[in-house]
Amino acid sequence: MGAILEEIYSDMEFMGIVGDLIKNETVLQMKEFRQHYGTTCFEHCLTASYYCYLICRKHGWDHISCARGAILHDLFLYDWRKRENGRKGFHAFTHPHTAYTNALKVTALNDKETDIILKHMWPVTISLPKYKESYVLTMVDKFCAISEAVEELSRRHAATRFLRHASLFLTAVMIKI
Repeated sequence: MGAILEEIYSDMEFMGIVGDLIKNETVLQMKEFRQHYGTTCFEHCLTASYYCYLICRKHGWDHISCARGAILHDLFLYDWRKRENGRKGFHAFTHPHTAYTNALKVTALNDKETDIILKHMWPVTISLPKYKESYVLTMVDKFCAISEAVEELSRRHAATRFLRHASLFLTAVMIKI
């Protein structure tokens, strides 16, 4: 995750698009909540936003709305693994509306940004995205979630493999002593 974050923060055009949002106190609260494994909600949204920006810019689509909508798409501000936050229903179905409500408190949203936030869980949520930029975030969001899981599982596997090899080495050393 570190390499992509360095790239993100060094991209001045991207920072010019989302800089006001990522400095906002409410948006910064996403750093307090874990999204997938070791990734915070903030890191997840920032990374998804950057990929959306790159894809949409490459294709000549509205990269500004997509990047801004993506940075806010998971602005739900609770630990989704716990039910004590008072929400009704499953997180996958309810959090887009919560994120949208919170995003409106942070900034004005255009129609694309609204659709991007509200529809990013398609096809889990039934309502079809209206804009191609909404589909971009929908796919990028899934890609980021899978990447975050694979990164964590790879890290755990590497640690397990290291311990197994260290154990074998120490056993061999102990036998020779």
